[in-house]
Amino acid sequence: MSLSIKATRFCKHMVVSLTLSTICVAVNAASDDPLKLGLVSFYSGGASGPVGIPSRNGADVIIKAINEGTLPGSYSNSGKGAGGRPVAPVYSDEAVDSAARVTEYRNLVQRQGVDAVIGYASSGSCLAITPVAEELKTLTLLYYCGSTRIFEEGARKYVFRTMASQDVENIAAARYITSLNPKLKSISGMNQNYAWGQDSWRDFKESLDQIKPAVSVKTKQFPKIFAGQYGAELTALARSGADVVHSSFWGGDMEALILQGAPRGVFDDQTLLLTTGGTAFYSLADQIPEGTVIGARGQGDMFAPESELNTWFRNAYKKAYGENPTFPAYYMAQSVLALKAAADKAAKAKGGAPAMDEVRAAMKGIEYASPAGTIKMARANGHQAITGVGYGTFTLVDGKPSLKNVRRYSAECVNPPAGTSSSDWIKSGFLGAQCKQ
Repeated sequence: MSLSIKATRFCKHMVVSLTLSTICVAVNAASDDPLKLGLVSFYSGGASGPVGIPSRNGADVIIKAINEGTLPGSYSNSGKGAGGRPVAPVYSDEAVDSAARVTEYRNLVQRQGVDAVIGYASSGSCLAITPVAEELKTLTLLYYCGSTRIFEEGARKYVFRTMASQDVENIAAARYITSLNPKLKSISGMNQNYAWGQDSWRDFKESLDQIKPAVSVKTKQFPKIFAGQYGAELTALARSGADVVHSSFWGGDMEALILQGAPRGVFDDQTLLLTTGGTAFYSLADQIPEGTVIGARGQGDMFAPESELNTWFRNAYKKAYGENPTFPAYYMAQSVLALKAAADKAAKAKGGAPAMDEVRAAMKGIEYASPAGTIKMARANGHQAITGVGYGTFTLVDGKPSLKNVRRYSAECVNPPAGTSSSDWIKSGFLGAQCKQ
């Protein structure tokens, strides 16, 4: 390792003298110095199968192509690496308690010396990690969690989110279910009792209040996250007799809801609306009730637009893992590509391998290509992505899972304008929304 590289790492993680601090300002990354990238998700436990492992696989597919210089489409002439540096992943498991997640983040940055972090599926994790990332001045990309509080509770310098926030998918869900059932009269809710579930239900209900204000609530259930057993809540849902049951359950909880509710007939006469249902689309095809509304938290997987990059990603993933990539794989890939796009942009401007602060500056407001379409970092002063959202109705065709009544909502239709909170925008009646009829 060169002296300059050692100095760079030393300056980032240690208290330094004035002399060495002065040296650090001028030191830049070398093109042969790997960009160490922390990648965090649930790699064990109930959320690993539906979310964490596909996410890791998606990252591996993209990182391999980045390092080999074989990405297609708009990246075909971008060369090897991110900003000219090979990407070296360092994986960390999110399946620990909240305090340990913060400790593990600090370990990634201060002990393992990662240059940037991509990760976190749980909104609770993201809310805990965000202030630490700002404290440690480390570029951190949130790839999956959805809480609007991340950016509505304060401006961020080092934290970005490369997918839409949870308000967007619930606004789209309200639009979809009212178009699917114009005579909708009642709803119930089944959402986890923490920020993600509470905020998802709020935004869905408040959106319906604007679109169809006469809709009533029969019951709203908020079990503990990862509870696993939902007998009492399912009984309440069955008795409610609502037209639609809204659920933002994700990972193993969402799968448990299907596996426990469908055999009891809870959803025989009530339409189940799963905002994250896409992770079960292939694996639980025989158990998902016919007519269930399926979302993918954006426009990944079955809602991804056709493109050379999307076709390549699906084929490369299937070749490597023997199955189709679900939307967590798409959104982890989306985040890794954001890092490459920003690093390449910074390298081009500089004429050499950029420092991470230069990559961070290039990330702000960037627009780039992903397998799920074009991503624009257009909210929260360029730190929050806006994307379109897709929904469809589940059906089996010749024994294979399929979607009918597919609708895609553009980013301009379901994302609040920059500088406007989601709650205020919903209560305004979606002022300025540009929705194609």
